[in-house]
Amino acid sequence: MNRKHPLVSIVIPNYNYGRALELCLRAALAQTYEPLEVLLVDDCSTDDSVAVAEACGVRVISTGVNSGVATTRNTGAAHARGEIVVFVDSDVAMEPDAIANAVALLDSDPRIGAVCGTYDAEPLIRDSLIEEYRCLHQFYWLAETEGRIGTLHTAICAMPARVFAEIGPFNPRLRHTEDGDYAARICRSYEVHSSTAVRGRHDHDDTWRVVLRKVFHRTRLHIPLYVRRGDLPGGIATGPRAGASVAALLALTTLPLGLLAAPWLLVPAALLALALLADTALYRFVLGRRGPLFAAYFAFAHTVVNAVIAVGAGVGVLQWLASRRFRRLYEPGAHLDTVRATP
Repeated sequence: MNRKHPLVSIVIPNYNYGRALELCLRAALAQTYEPLEVLLVDDCSTDDSVAVAEACGVRVISTGVNSGVATTRNTGAAHARGEIVVFVDSDVAMEPDAIANAVALLDSDPRIGAVCGTYDAEPLIRDSLIEEYRCLHQFYWLAETEGRIGTLHTAICAMPARVFAEIGPFNPRLRHTEDGDYAARICRSYEVHSSTAVRGRHDHDDTWRVVLRKVFHRTRLHIPLYVRRGDLPGGIATGPRAGASVAALLALTTLPLGLLAAPWLLVPAALLALALLADTALYRFVLGRRGPLFAAYFAFAHTVVNAVIAVGAGVGVLQWLASRRFRRLYEPGAHLDTVRATP
């Protein structure tokens, strides 16, 4: 690697994110680091994404057939000329020094194979309360796990092109958990680091339906990977947080019994208390930043999300027990099987 000024290729996978895309592209073009190239890899969008990119003067590459984010990233990496490839989601606008800080961190230690960025506490586009919840939640746990991590956050992710070539492409069969699969592969040979100095604003999902759907399927599809690893990777996936999800689900399912017989309210109340206690520091952070009214909404949203995580994990365990193909989802060559990895 040229340690002075290696060319950086910013690869932006996109499918129908025209609404936030201009903010993403302008931020990529405004980076303080140079030299760099910006590539938009469009996965056959049906909105105005391509026109937005062309108006910004950004080179557009098409996947030809809608194939998912893994294929889109792989396509971008294949066209990238840089010694460092930075994957940036099309709904993320990086801070001006994000690329410079990522390159510096990669250059600081040859054992680091990837540098992952974090989100700002404020959303890129403000739309709804559930988006505000997602933004604060992800900001907190990404900042909390700064340093070496056992997973991969691909919203902003920088790695040397030689490392990507060595580890291989993202698994094109995976549409919700391709980052978890890649983390398991890259962590066998390199360290992955998360840095708050590599930051961007994210246009988070802004409806309950989309948020809960993603949480459910991402949890479900991670189960074979967690079983294969034999542990949880940390960050948002830890033993205490898994316990909080189970407690939240049990609290919600036992609540009707408590409403029918008042003494039984102690059961869901105790379970809810356990779920809340697991994230005391998180709630304290939200309370200090946004006040008691939003903190109450945050606690409600987080309880529902935790319950859906528990449901997703339960369904994933049942699938793992019942389906050999599901168990082999992350095994080498498993992409040759026909596995339904999307809902």
